[in-house]
Amino acid sequence: MADISLRLLVLKTHDVSGVVAFYQSLGFTFTEEQHGKGPLHHSAPLGDGIIEIYPLPDDKTVDSTTRLGFAIADPDSAVGGAESLGGRVIKPGRGTPWGYMASVADPDGRTVELYRA
Repeated sequence: MADISLRLLVLKTHDVSGVVAFYQSLGFTFTEEQHGKGPLHHSAPLGDGIIEIYPLPDDKTVDSTTRLGFAIADPDSAVGGAESLGGRVIKPGRGTPWGYMASVADPDGRTVELYRA
């Protein structure tokens, strides 16, 4: 098996502040960044990598088919706050063959699986 790890995950959205707030509620700590003349965006550590949230150009459509999974301390708490932050609950927390997991959708409709760390 290859030695591979995720180093960069970029999410693009028309609602940067809403998406940042949603992922902050999961435990990410974002800082604003801008590289040269590029767009202002938000960046947070993700294991050995980085998650970034960028503005999506007005003429582009969000890819809501992307599915993500994160291990967090309290999936049930995150599910409780999902709707108040523009997301929605897909499945409440439950035991699965992969561990305790809940599923929510972020404000753009991406499925986010939340595993108990």
